Amino acid sequence: MEKKPNVVVVGAGWAGLGATYHLAQQGYDVTLLEAGAYPGGLVAGWKTAAGRSVEAGIHGFWYPYRNIFSLVKELGLSPFTPWTRSAQYSPAGLEVESPIFQDELPLPTPLGTFLYTRFRRMPLGDRLSALPLLYAVVDFDNSDDAWQRYDLVTARELFRQFGVSARLYKESFEPMLLVGLFAPGEQCSAAAALGMLYYFILAHQPDFDVVWCRGTVGEMIFRPWVERIEQAGGKVLTQRRVTDVVLESSTSGPVAKAVVCGDDVFAADAVIFAVGVTGIQKIVGGSESLRQFPEFCSLMNLGAVDVLATRLWFDRKVTIPYASNACFGFDNTTGWTFFNLNALHDEFHDEPGTVLEADFYHANQLLPRTDAQIVEKLQRDLATCIPELGQAKVVDSSVLRLPRAVTHFAPGSYQSMLPAQTPIRNVFMSGDWVITRHGSWSQEKAYVTGLEAANLVIARLALGQPATILPVEPDEPHIQGLRSLNRTLRNLTKPLLPKLWLM
Repeated sequence: MEKKPNVVVVGAGWAGLGATYHLAQQGYDVTLLEAGAYPGGLVAGWKTAAGRSVEAGIHGFWYPYRNIFSLVKELGLSPFTPWTRSAQYSPAGLEVESPIFQDELPLPTPLGTFLYTRFRRMPLGDRLSALPLLYAVVDFDNSDDAWQRYDLVTARELFRQFGVSARLYKESFEPMLLVGLFAPGEQCSAAAALGMLYYFILAHQPDFDVVWCRGTVGEMIFRPWVERIEQAGGKVLTQRRVTDVVLESSTSGPVAKAVVCGDDVFAADAVIFAVGVTGIQKIVGGSESLRQFPEFCSLMNLGAVDVLATRLWFDRKVTIPYASNACFGFDNTTGWTFFNLNALHDEFHDEPGTVLEADFYHANQLLPRTDAQIVEKLQRDLATCIPELGQAKVVDSSVLRLPRAVTHFAPGSYQSMLPAQTPIRNVFMSGDWVITRHGSWSQEKAYVTGLEAANLVIARLALGQPATILPVEPDEPHIQGLRSLNRTLRNLTKPLLPKLWLM
């Protein structure tokens, strides 16, 4: 019997599980190595000593997540809530209410987003100041050239250059950046800002519609997914921290022969890294093999953002108008969201009191505080949004500090990122931070890049069928036309105009 090719996948999040599942189905001998105690990385949930469910932040599943929704259907799972409405709060109270956009009369993008979103205080003049920004939205087509042009500019400078009013930026765009890219505009790449805003909000009217897991993602999706992987012959090993890669020279360049985890060595005909920025930096920093390559050393330039995930149990039921809510203006450079878990999670539907999750992004200024200080501050801020919460008593709480937990798409970071193909011919990269032309973001991007890496393995080792990857929904016809015209004009004028950052 012919020996199956060995593939080692490092990291058991969306990317790693996606690559492992497909390769196991195609007949590969796949070993998935996870440094943590549970598959799923930051998305996995677990139980406290008191038996209460907690997780490292709540994760939404947006309308454009075509590949994740397809996977969940294939697995025969029903983990999601119905589509939900959301709101936005500031210290002044309720600011914005969003409908379920797919239920509204379809309008050409971005008219539906502009007209159906209910702004409580934002004057029409400020909202109209965003119109010139549509040129940048059209101009940024997710190509390598567009990333090179826009990545060196901050998102804040982009909005200022296009005349966005100070109020619209501070009360609308900045909060979207804080919860979408996890950092304030002056610390975000303009390219990343345009890509994220287009994918989640502007490309099609329903794109901002979202569902949530009816429990932790680990319980509802990852654990049954891991069972399917093991049934297909894949091996999922936790608490295995990768320390090096064994390389061998060949006529066509270096190739990986094994992955090292301390005293354990796993033979490999191909390797897929599917870890976050912080994880790959730890591996490169300790790997004599990988740090020979400038491309891997450049990964040390990338940044990551601190997250704080909290969960509060109150002694009474409090009416929360919307299940998911974003907040801004409470702390400089920090954005946060809060969720009514009584409405979202099956486990808490019949809870006698209120259960809320609140997640803070770019939370470096909050991490040094004690748990008690964080809970006290959170209840005070929540009471600004929902006054009745100020009279309720917190009977239990969970505070999870997650330093350097999520990717920081800082200005200039694109030049240090890696595509799926690396200088080592049989080592491939995946994750929400790698370069891909697919156009997706966040969890969907991580999963898609895992499939893309699996397909590169299949192309190299010539076994099995490539995974089907659903593309993002095509641009609407008027956007396609404007982008085509813009590219034509750019090509015609490029030899005549000075090389400015937007040209």
